[in-house]
Amino acid sequence: MQPSVRRSTRRRATGAGLAALLLAGGAVGCSKVAADRSPDMAPAAAVAAAAKKTEDITSLRYRMAGEMPGEGTIRAEAAMTTEPQAMSMKMTSSKSGGTVQLRIVGKALYINGGPETAKELGGKSWVKLDMSALGGVGNDLTANATGAAEADRNPAAETAFLTGAKDVKKLGTETVDGVRTTHYVGKVTLADVKAAARSEDKATGERRERSVEQYEKMGVDAITMDMWVDGEKHAKRFRMRGQGDKGPLDMTVTLLDLNQPVTVTAPAAKDTTDLAELMKSAQD
Repeated sequence: MQPSVRRSTRRRATGAGLAALLLAGGAVGCSKVAADRSPDMAPAAAVAAAAKKTEDITSLRYRMAGEMPGEGTIRAEAAMTTEPQAMSMKMTSSKSGGTVQLRIVGKALYINGGPETAKELGGKSWVKLDMSALGGVGNDLTANATGAAEADRNPAAETAFLTGAKDVKKLGTETVDGVRTTHYVGKVTLADVKAAARSEDKATGERRERSVEQYEKMGVDAITMDMWVDGEKHAKRFRMRGQGDKGPLDMTVTLLDLNQPVTVTAPAAKDTTDLAELMKSAQD
């Protein structure tokens, strides 16, 4: 599937779900802090608390694996930042049969399709799609480019999806990548996610609705979400399952780093074909 995470271009920076409970291993006392850390915290309240905290994330690294409608089996690792807005991803999919590298820097999407693509581009490995230069044509090309849907994902924004569910349940504690987490699950419709988003401030609501659009394009109406939350009230892993127009959705996203430095640079100009310039020269 194709860098708080706050503007329209941020949604372009890519794969994650989030629920929350701060486990207090043996903590006792009657203070408000102790109460907030209680394992008995209601699942819905824990999920809401985690979603709120996640709004402050400005960078993350994550990996994702599973099935996406129309894309087949996918494995990817990515890093993104919102300040400045940037993303890098390396992805393999059964649809393309190879590895695709993606980078987003500002409003430009760079795609590296490997040696075969380079042969078609006179030895240049990267194609640049500059949305500001291509306009509507660029949006159409991006939507159909291999891996673009995954690059378009915003895992931090998706963490709030479960706040729209009416049946959030706590399944217990589990260890994920050596980290102790609390496991939650619930089923939510995209309509519920959008309804919950309308109760938030304008920026938050718009951000969540943009994330919903990615799943609407797949033809997904409802999602079953599993979320694993660490002791810092951040998601460690989440899983989304549903049915789209072009096949099943079953994607697991694991967050590896939050708010750590992420640097993404545009590929060297000598290795890049600018699609806008290519189209312009073809029209001349």
